[in-house]
Amino acid sequence: MNIDEFDFDLPDDLIAQTPLKNRDASRLLVLHRTEQEIEHKQFTDIKRYLKKGDCLVLNDTRVLPARLYGIKEDTGANVEVLLLHQQGKDLWEVLVKPAKKVKKGTVINFGDGKIRATCTGLKDHGGRILQLAYEGIFYEILNELGQMPLPPYIKEQLSEKERYQTVYASEEGSAAAPTAGLHFTNELLDEIKAMGVSIEFITLHVGLGTFRPVSADKIEEHKMHAEFYHMSGKTAEKLKTVKENGGRIISVGTTSTRTLETIVRDNNGNFAESSGWTDIFIYPPYEFQAIDGLITNFHLPKSTLIMMVSAFANRESIMNAYQEAVNERYRFFSFGDAMLIL
Repeated sequence: MNIDEFDFDLPDDLIAQTPLKNRDASRLLVLHRTEQEIEHKQFTDIKRYLKKGDCLVLNDTRVLPARLYGIKEDTGANVEVLLLHQQGKDLWEVLVKPAKKVKKGTVINFGDGKIRATCTGLKDHGGRILQLAYEGIFYEILNELGQMPLPPYIKEQLSEKERYQTVYASEEGSAAAPTAGLHFTNELLDEIKAMGVSIEFITLHVGLGTFRPVSADKIEEHKMHAEFYHMSGKTAEKLKTVKENGGRIISVGTTSTRTLETIVRDNNGNFAESSGWTDIFIYPPYEFQAIDGLITNFHLPKSTLIMMVSAFANRESIMNAYQEAVNERYRFFSFGDAMLIL
């Protein structure tokens, strides 16, 4: 398929720059795949579409305040570093700007020496391997010095770091938030559980590969970067039981979807306790094995994410729904409104 088939026009003023005061106050576009019908609701109406015996699967990854600003010790030049994922004890793969200033052996100082980083390896597209040195607890220092790695289309400053975290975020490691989950409050989750709907958690640490633009004209030629995932044996057994009893598995977000589809693909069509790295790239046509429904945000034109949701519904339905969302002035992207596909 050609990448232009996933393009659409989006006015800049529909790109949400800040989160709403109340997480669950966002709007909800409901797309019924079979009937190809659309409904316009509020996010709290999600309860109307869930029933006893269903299961919501949420990604409990926690975003690191992974953007650091430092100074090269030899020249005093300013350097921006984005932590991507940990490769070993205090060894991190990062993105550096400007990359040309950071060569093997370069030492970068953050926070007047609270962290010193030595470049030990070079990677493509501005990637580097840094060995970090510090005294104390790393994540406490990072929380003090680091900033949330908001996507480049968000120009406003985030006043509260926790608004770029889900209320259930617990597993440190993401370079970006699983944004479909930002709409849930603890109260809404409690109400859903009281309906007899199960809530289960998996982990996928979101890397920048999910958001990198597709550079190939033919989407089949695009290669996804790998991201780490984990699902416990307890969760796997619960999901098996839900399926056996005729319940639906509703994935919250594309990250949860990638994880579930990877696990089922790699375990002969079954849920199983799993950990590893996935580079699965889901685009039309694709036969989903794990999920029955999807809660997601509105994604960038020509992105791998709009390709995934187009595989779950179909391209024509998704592009039509996106056009209606533009016409109805929904808020787009990370801090925007939500979509339920059933």
